[in-house]
Amino acid sequence: MKLYLVPSPIGNLADITYRAVKVLEEADLILAEDTRTSSVLLRHYQINKPVTSYHQHNEHKIVQHLLQQLQGGKTMAMLTDAGTPGISDPGFLLVRECSRAGVPVECLPGATAFVPALVNSGIPMNRFAFEGFLPLKKGRHTLFTQLATEERTIVFYESPMRLVRTLSDLIQYFGPDRPCCVSRELTKMFEENKRGTLQEVHDYFAEKGVKGEIVVVVQGKE
Repeated sequence: MKLYLVPSPIGNLADITYRAVKVLEEADLILAEDTRTSSVLLRHYQINKPVTSYHQHNEHKIVQHLLQQLQGGKTMAMLTDAGTPGISDPGFLLVRECSRAGVPVECLPGATAFVPALVNSGIPMNRFAFEGFLPLKKGRHTLFTQLATEERTIVFYESPMRLVRTLSDLIQYFGPDRPCCVSRELTKMFEENKRGTLQEVHDYFAEKGVKGEIVVVVQGKE
């Protein structure tokens, strides 16, 4: 009886630990954010186990059913599409319910996108604030106003379709000269880390266009 949170590669299938593969091989049931995405990883490592969908649209409906199975002695492994479950992905709800019910939970160390983006940004990393995905409309102004005076390095995820707009907003609230780094397609063939001021990075992507998964790192206010 245990729930394992298993980090999955954020792009390169080789970025999974031996232990993660072993846990997936031994689990009674694998919970996948998207069964089609996870099937690529599972086929690559020749893991043949029952897989069921667990995502933000059904987690409230099935969490108690999964908890009952765990309490009945099953071992489950949770996978999200990329990275560590619970980090801007499903995971929190089931972990909370397991904690309340006394079901053991173990999170394996492994891939997550914001750590390599932060480490290779060239921006101070001794103290940082992770904001996940920014609000699209409601609360956006309030959050940017708060973050404008944040002294820690700020890290967040963004959609390629919204990156240029978000950089424009950051220039408005933070000023054009704040250092930043945009990491794109981490661990993949076309990985790119664009460093510079907010204005420089904005202009670069406004001209070039944006593709792939995005992590933005912005230096805190001095």
